[in-house]
Amino acid sequence: MSSDTLILAQTLIARRSLTPADDGCQEILINRLKDIGFSIERMRYGEVDNLWARRGTSQPLVCFAGHTDVVPTGPLAQWESDPFTPTIRDNKLYGRGAADMKTSLAACVTAIERFVRTYPEHNGSIALLITSDEEGVAVDGTVKVVEALQTRDELIDYCIVGEPTCTDKLGDTIKNGRRGSLSGNLTIKGIQGHIAYPHLAKNPIHLAAPAIAELAQTEWDQGNEYFPPTTWHISNIHGGTGATNVIPGAVNLLFNFRFSTASTVESLKQRFHEILDRHGLDYDLIWQLSGKPYLTAKGKLADALSAAIKSVTGIDAMLSTSGGTSDGRFIADICPQVVEFGPRNATIHKLNEYVEVDDIERLSEIYRLTMERLLR
Repeated sequence: MSSDTLILAQTLIARRSLTPADDGCQEILINRLKDIGFSIERMRYGEVDNLWARRGTSQPLVCFAGHTDVVPTGPLAQWESDPFTPTIRDNKLYGRGAADMKTSLAACVTAIERFVRTYPEHNGSIALLITSDEEGVAVDGTVKVVEALQTRDELIDYCIVGEPTCTDKLGDTIKNGRRGSLSGNLTIKGIQGHIAYPHLAKNPIHLAAPAIAELAQTEWDQGNEYFPPTTWHISNIHGGTGATNVIPGAVNLLFNFRFSTASTVESLKQRFHEILDRHGLDYDLIWQLSGKPYLTAKGKLADALSAAIKSVTGIDAMLSTSGGTSDGRFIADICPQVVEFGPRNATIHKLNEYVEVDDIERLSEIYRLTMERLLR
């Protein structure tokens, strides 16, 4: 049951790295990477620890990316064992971050160690981009490292983000892109008044209703080969004083677009404003872009990873763009081929998070074989 990757995963899980804390996880990785010839660059922004480690100076550059921070545990009493005491039961490794994503970090480090031992003079370069700000607001983490790399023209050719991607079995899913996330805070203005004198007031909820209906029925795009159509949903709506006899002076809506590469931020904003304006609404609207969509079509990286998965698991991996956002959205600015691959995601962010012990070493081997196909 014991393996080098398992031991490293347990060591990382034992660190209480609640976002944005790293709690020494990166130093554990740094000590191992130094031993195999990596140059180390610590990049701290605000309260966030980031690591850029690189071995070699030539292209192509293969990068593994991930995060050491984890989400809060939830009620400790509902965990069957301490979430920061890595515990093996029924051939499963339990602990906060076991699946998301300390096992992936351990697997990529041991994969690199084995690859370098076999090919000490390998072609190209290998890098790791690690942050402690992925599960939080994500403003001082990967995005800042990418900006720093961009300013010095240090570009990445291939990047594997170790997010948990698989659904039923290790190897069944590779994420080759993610939808973008565009949110809005919309306030539609009316005139407050007594509900018995509606002619002296203007009800913003009534005024907004036809526009909301049109927005909900609008086809923003038809998606494409890799993405489903863009969706728009209201997540919160609030208006009124709490009294039954007062017409509110304003109604506030929070909404979100999850959009594909078939649309742009500009096109969505333009069409949204056109609908509001056509309905003659008086409004204020604040936009927030959480992440642009990115897509890596079938190519050298996806092919190499798919072949490695097939060799280790016998499974033909499916390419998917489902799910929420990841730090891949930032890395895509300096890397033309970005994919995500890691263990099963069935228990991420849940109580009693775990990863199958048998998958731990297999994940490391998949990463190692992928490097062989890209750098040998």
